[in-house]
Formats: sequence, structure tokens, C-alpha cells
Amino acid sequence: MKVDFKKYGDGLVPAIVQDYETHKVLMLGFMNEEAFHKTEESGKVTFYSRSKKRLWTKGEESGNFLEVKSVAVDCDNDTLLIKANPLGPVCHTGADTCWSEKNHSDDFLFYLEDIINLRRKVSPDASYVSKLFSTGINKIAQKVGEEAVELVIEAKDNNEELFLNEAADLLFHYLILLNAKGYKLQNVIQLLKDRHSNR
Repeated sequence: MKVDFKKYGDGLVPAIVQDYETHKVLMLGFMNEEAFHKTEESGKVTFYSRSKKRLWTKGEESGNFLEVKSVAVDCDNDTLLIKANPLGPVCHTGADTCWSEKNHSDDFLFYLEDIINLRRKVSPDASYVSKLFSTGINKIAQKVGEEAVELVIEAKDNNEELFLNEAADLLFHYLILLNAKGYKLQNVIQLLKDRHSNR
């Protein structure tokens, strides 16, 4: 990868940081060649701080590091796109991003996965999701099977509302089953992508 650090007089290039999973833009910083190499070597996003006049690893004080997943340079070789996994809020204000956006995917299914994961951790008395998790993997799998059968039954009729409701129930419980098995929807999507590219 060739980065043109000499294009600007101060030797700095913009570095856009994007969440690897949600694709939200988290922050913008600047890197010189030394910061770029340290980022590559350490696996943690490191910038050059113009105010402190030194290298600055994001999270060095807060512990909210940005774990690097991939680095790309644009067509002019003067701007970096870093995809990273944030280990906490990114902004110094405590917000998820420097634009005060919530760091969850705009795709509702991925957002729903996050909600399921949160509900799993509360008391079974306070959440249907938590109660279902407390019954164990066999009951969760059985529930997915029941919902699938109900969807098939509704598919044979012409009641659009009932069919769509059963489809939603099946998808919701399928996400719970994936979570219970330690997987995410993204794992399934990646498998489908791999299958598609191999054809």
C-alpha cells in the first residue's frame, strides 16, 4: 500500500475510521508516516496529534481502543479508510461517534440482534427473550421449528397479515437461535457470499 505523505506540507493525511460491523463513521484523525506504521504494527489506531505534537493512540487514556480490521487508501493515495472494532465510546464526550450517532447498524436486523443480546442479560422475569434463553438450546431450537411449521401452514392460505406475522416470528426466533449458538447474522451472510462467489 502506497500512501503519499508528502502531498501536504505537514506530512499528514486524513484517516477516516469506520466501524467494521455497523459501517458507521466513528471519527476522523490525521496520520503521519510514523503513526501509520505504528497502527499497522500494533493493530490499534494511532494518530498524530497536532495539538500535542506527538503520536496518540486512540484509547491510550480511556481504554477505548480502536482495533484495526482493515486499512485502505483512496485513489489519490492521500486519504486512509480504517475499518476498526471500537472497544467503547469513540468520542471524548462519551458518545459512540464524534457525530453523536448511536453506533448500531441502520439495518434493522442487525440492530435487533443487539437488542436480543441485551435482553439475554436481564432477568427472565423481565424479558421474553431472557426467559427463552433460560430454557436452554433445545427449547430454543424447538421454538424455531414450531414457528417454521406455523409459517408453512399460513403460506398455504391467502391471509397476508397472518403469513407476514408468522414470517416475522420465525425470523425473530431464528436470530435468537443464532445468538444461542454463538453466531451472528453476519456469519450466515458471509457464508452466502462465499457460496455466491464460488459459483
